[in-house]
Amino acid sequence: MGPRRRGLLRQSTSCGMAMSRIFWDTNLFIYLFEDKSERSERVSALRQRMIEREDELLTSALTLGEILIKPKKMGNDKLAQFYELAISAAATVLPFDSPAALKFAEIRQDRSIQAPDAIQLACASVARADLFITNDNRLTKKNIHGIQFIQSLENAVL
Repeated sequence: MGPRRRGLLRQSTSCGMAMSRIFWDTNLFIYLFEDKSERSERVSALRQRMIEREDELLTSALTLGEILIKPKKMGNDKLAQFYELAISAAATVLPFDSPAALKFAEIRQDRSIQAPDAIQLACASVARADLFITNDNRLTKKNIHGIQFIQSLENAVL
C-alpha cells in the first residue's frame, strides 16, 4: 500500500513511490499533436517524466470532443481516429457523469470560470486529481476541492 493523502490510499509504483494522478486540460494535447514550438517539447518532456514516475494521466471526454473538432472540420477521419486512439491509449478518459455534473454546478457558482473549464475541473475533482495542468493562468489561481494543485504548463515541475 502507498502513503495516505487526505484519508485516501494512494497506489505505489513498482519502485515503491506514490503514483500521482495528473489531469491534462485540452490545450496540452493540442500542443502535443499540432504544435511544433517549445510548448510541444515541454508537453513531450512532461509526459516522458510522467511515464518514468508511473504517474496516471487523466483527461475528460470533453478533451476528446475538443481535440476532434479540427480533424472533423477538415474531413480528416484518419487524423480524428488517430487522436482518439492516442488519447484513449495514454490517458484515463473521465466521463462527465452525475457526480461530475453536481461538482460542475458547484464550480460554476464562480462565474469567472467558463463552462468548459468548469467541466474539466469537475471531472478532475471527482477523480481526485493530484495535479491539474492547463495553460489557462486564470485557473491556476482557483482552489477546487478534490484537486491538490492547479498549475500552468510553464510552471509545471518536470
